[in-house]
Order: sequence, then structure tokens, then C-alpha cells
Amino acid sequence: MTEPLNQRTKLKELAGIFLKLGTVSFGGPAAHIAMMEKEVVRKRQWMTHEHFLDLIGATNLIPGPNSTEMAIHCGYQRAGRMGLWLAGFSFILPAVLITTIFAWFYKQYGALPAVEPFFYGIKPAVIAIILDAVFKFGKKALKNWQLSIIGIAVVTGALFGASEILLILLAGMVGIICLSGFKKTIKVFSPLVLLQVPVAITSYSTTKLFWVFLKIGSVLFGSGYVLFAYLDGELVQKLHWLTRQQLIDAVAVGQFTPGPVLSSATFIGYQIAGFTGAIVSTIGIFLPSFIFVLLLNPLVSKLRKSKVASAFLDSVNIASVALMLAVTLQMAHITLIDWKTWVIALVGFACLYGIKNINTVWVVVGGAGLGYLFHFISQI
Repeated sequence: MTEPLNQRTKLKELAGIFLKLGTVSFGGPAAHIAMMEKEVVRKRQWMTHEHFLDLIGATNLIPGPNSTEMAIHCGYQRAGRMGLWLAGFSFILPAVLITTIFAWFYKQYGALPAVEPFFYGIKPAVIAIILDAVFKFGKKALKNWQLSIIGIAVVTGALFGASEILLILLAGMVGIICLSGFKKTIKVFSPLVLLQVPVAITSYSTTKLFWVFLKIGSVLFGSGYVLFAYLDGELVQKLHWLTRQQLIDAVAVGQFTPGPVLSSATFIGYQIAGFTGAIVSTIGIFLPSFIFVLLLNPLVSKLRKSKVASAFLDSVNIASVALMLAVTLQMAHITLIDWKTWVIALVGFACLYGIKNINTVWVVVGGAGLGYLFHFISQI
């Protein structure tokens, strides 16, 4: 009787945490993962920093949205397969609901509500959250000077526009050579068989819409923003189900709503086929991530026991941290445009660094409040 009750308690806790994170996690995958690390590692100690980093590294090697897959990993670690589905669903749900509201508003009135004053402050607050996580991860990931060099090389490559997945794989290969020696050769990973769904569509149906998004979710590597290149090719140029302006507006929704940017699929599905389209598009884009994590998660601990695989994971981990740093620098270049945004970012970082166990929700809310306050003052 105790075990089922314990499992129910874990599931309830998972739902609460990831519903909250899904509601306030602005700023893209790096920020989302930073918030998860603070909740599940530092605050609740469900796993070690090292294992959390291993999961990040593994997630970078499979298709799909990284932050959503990390939520699914965390759920699996905490409460098995039920936790996997519940954590992922809870993290996705708030973004899907908020995006559906925007999609309805857009279809009814042809425009989106004005929310820029709040996001003026949220964006620099998010930079503070990511930077705090980079410092925490970096302390654990930088185990030797070889990894430092790999990290610097990955940051440089990312800033010059190199492919994220290519950098991750190269870092892993270099790590095997430098950290485990030349004597051993081992097949660390087996080829990953992806869903290959032929989509030669001339007429519309919700079934075909589902297959389009399932295919994209099955082969989408790198940042969630790569999604829009796929969507442009499939839905705008090939199928003509969407105008480019609608796609641009979907990009905007993905950027200023919380949670995974892939929730833009919900917005697009609604524009094409109403609520039914929103549902099938959402299921199609996210379903592969649950399957990939279900297959991958049990292998991560086993890989850590192999010297060669461990060297690969160490290098992939530092590459993942380096990519987070590169994202932070790129975001800062665009976001920290005046003294007000610098103030918000510095205040946020000072709070994260100086106040023990501060909830990142308050950093996001505080950033939004300061952003609106500065905007209001500038209008007087």
C-alpha cells in the first residue's frame, strides 16, 4: 500500500513542478533547462549534477526539442514511465493552451495582443537565468584542461554559425581520442532509425496534417527555431496550406509564449484546421520526443560505466554547456540594448547568485515588472 501512495505522491509533485515551469519558462531551451536544473537538482536533489549533464548531452544527440526532452527525462528518473509521460505533458500543456488562445485571437481579429512591454523585461531576466546555470554546469563539467579546450572550440564554432549537432558529435569524438586513448575502439552508439514518413500531399486532411508534424518531430535536430525552416518548406512552399506571413506570426508566438517553441505547431494547426488541427499538430510534433527518450534514458547510466563512452559523454557535456554559453552571448547581443536591459539582467543575476534557493519564477516575474515599469516611465 505504501509504494502506490509513494508513486502517486511523486506523480503529483512532478505535475505541479512541470506545470509551473511550463507556465513561466520563457527564453528558449537553454533557459528552460536552467530552470529545471534549479528545481530538480539543486532544490530537490532528484539526481546529481553529473547525471543531469549526461542527460543534456544525450538529449543533444537525438531529434526533438531539447527542453521538452529534458522534462521527459526528469519525469522518467523520478517516477518511471508514468513520470515520463506526465512530466512531458505537464511541461507542454501551458504553452499549448496559451498558444491556442493567441491562435483564436489571431484568427478572429487578424492580430496579436500587445505584450512587448512585459517581454522587454523578461528577456534580460532570462539571460541572467541561463548565465547562472552555465556557471553551475561549468563547475561540474570542466574536469580537466582538455575539456576546457573542447569547450572553447565549441563556443567559437557556435558563434560562427556551425551546426549544433556537428559540434556535439565532433566534441564527443575528440574526447574519445584525447581522454580514453587510441588503444580501444568501441561501438558506443547504434544507428538511430528515424521515422521516415512520405508526405506528398495535394489535398488537405487532419490525418495528413498529423503526418507532416510527426515527420518533422522525428528528424528535427538542433534548436527548436530550426522548426520554422522545415515548416516553410512543407506548409508554405510545398503544400500551400499556410502563407509566409502566418508562419512569421507563428514564429512571434513561439518566441513570446512560455514553454517549448515547438508549441508554434499548435498555432499553425489551428490556423489550418481549427481546434482539431491544433490537437493533431501538437501530438504529431511532440510524440517522437517521448519515444526517443523512452528508448535512450536507460542507456545513459550504462554508457557512463564504459571508459570510452564516459569520455564521449564528458566531452558532449562540456560541448552542451559551451552551446548554452554561446546562446547566452548571442541573446545578450540582441537583448541588452540599453542601460535598462542591463540593469534588469544584472539584478536578476545578483538575485540568483546571492539569494539561496530563489525560485526562478520570481526572477521572470520581476523582470517583466521592471520591463513594464521602465516602459511606463518612458511614455510619461
